[in-house]
Amino acid sequence: MQQWLDDFKTAVAFLTRLPMPHPDGAMPGNFVRAHRMFPVVGALIGAVVGLTCLILRWLGLPDLAAAALALGAGAILTGALHEDGLADVADGFGGGRDKAAKLEIMRDSRLGTYGALLLLVSFAAKLSALAAIPDGHVVYALIAAHALGRGILPLMSVNLPYARTDGLARNAGQPDAGVALTALLIALVVALFALSWANAFWSALVAGASALAMAWLAKRQIGGQTGDVLGGAEQVAETAILLLLAARLS
Repeated sequence: MQQWLDDFKTAVAFLTRLPMPHPDGAMPGNFVRAHRMFPVVGALIGAVVGLTCLILRWLGLPDLAAAALALGAGAILTGALHEDGLADVADGFGGGRDKAAKLEIMRDSRLGTYGALLLLVSFAAKLSALAAIPDGHVVYALIAAHALGRGILPLMSVNLPYARTDGLARNAGQPDAGVALTALLIALVVALFALSWANAFWSALVAGASALAMAWLAKRQIGGQTGDVLGGAEQVAETAILLLLAARLS
């Protein structure tokens, strides 16, 4: 039980801006194992975003405004960790001529045209989807989307080679198959509790398709994974799930 609690704290420290210090600011020794708690932390992030949206609606804000402010609150909570990854992937894959150039662009902290455009498209898609989901489903939809979006990351990490010889993803290490499958199982259980069986099934299918598409694209573009690739995959899956649920629930 203590290991699970330690893993939860490490996952919170990595996926959010909440203060969960570890010794000397170094990468915790349990970071790889803590991947199994990613969907749990994702579900909590989704609950915060969903409750924010719901409260703002109850206060009388228009659905679009409530959705925009809730998404903004989510970005503050997470430090826009995955959004940054999505933007870097767009800039690198869109602007680099070869693998080395793509990786160099992805490492650059400045936001380029491709990244800005993809962030705009992603935010607009999530905004419109969230605004369309009824009050009774908005919290549950976000819990499922955030849990599944993070639940696919350990499995991607296990099956993709590293694109760099250094970097955060490589230094952190890869989780083993047991950790990845545990994370995926937890994400599926969360989705089944949050959604109907049919919606949970389709959401899981969309998350899996998003992971496969991003893995294929990353392998083709740069030969494997980076932290940005995993962050981008989470955003693609989260957005796709919210669009699916908006279509099915509205």
